[in-house]
Amino acid sequence: MSAPADMAAFVRSVELGGFSAAARELQLTPSAVSKLVTRLEDRLGVRLLNRTTRKLALTPEGEAFLHRSQRILADIAEAENEVAQFLSRPRGLLRVNVGTAFGMHALTPALPEFHRRHPEMQVELTVTDRVVDLIEENADLGIRTGTLADSSLVARKICDLERVICAAPAYLKKHGTPKKPEELLQHNCLRLAHFPALSRWPFDAPGGVRHVEVSGSLLANNAESLMQLAVLGMGIVRLVDVVVGDAMRTKKLVPVLAATHHAEPVPLNVVWPQGRHRSPKVAAMAEFLVEKFSGAPWRAHR
Repeated sequence: MSAPADMAAFVRSVELGGFSAAARELQLTPSAVSKLVTRLEDRLGVRLLNRTTRKLALTPEGEAFLHRSQRILADIAEAENEVAQFLSRPRGLLRVNVGTAFGMHALTPALPEFHRRHPEMQVELTVTDRVVDLIEENADLGIRTGTLADSSLVARKICDLERVICAAPAYLKKHGTPKKPEELLQHNCLRLAHFPALSRWPFDAPGGVRHVEVSGSLLANNAESLMQLAVLGMGIVRLVDVVVGDAMRTKKLVPVLAATHHAEPVPLNVVWPQGRHRSPKVAAMAEFLVEKFSGAPWRAHR
């Protein structure tokens, strides 16, 4: 029984004129309905009904309790109907956690289209490169790059990102374009701070993959800053294509050493906590992300 059982038994017994009629509706026996009402009276410490063999009569206390109970049961039914509507179509607030690269260059520009499709939804977007616990942060959904560490999350792959080496034409005109990977050692390479492994740039070689340890005068803790520095002609950078896609399409950045650069796909996944996969709003965003970005549209310049 969806509502409080004893309250519902009391209200329907009065409204239908007896325990037998209420029992048929509530799919209980008449004695079970009578016991529920008696239990309610014992808990309240008052008699709600005067029982005779022919009818039920409300006491003054019972009449007051009836009106209040009817409102409570109506509110419960309304609340259940509202939740059922949430489960039938995407609506309500969706909290999304996403990294800077994909959040700034892909998701944010696509949100107007998402809202046109789902006008009853609101999106609260948190853009951060800090990997957060979705449950602790009360987030409904996250977008993650790289290997997933938390196996408790449900994951759906969106696409693979690819890292690209590029620079501004002005920088290459001034400092020359490297023809071989080792020539990067004579160039100012822009690097992500606190990620030393990303300063080792991989290249295809006859014996396998070889790495060049690059260096330079500028580091930043986010890809967006490095991309802007590269556009300003401050050096050569290696970033995921979703970040540099627009700049390369407009020729603000051009590829460097593309023929020998070793491709390292970076998986991009949409993830959410177990148990929320049935939520229409989570499903709506997951479907949208896969539909919109599975083809990596930022690579259209290639």
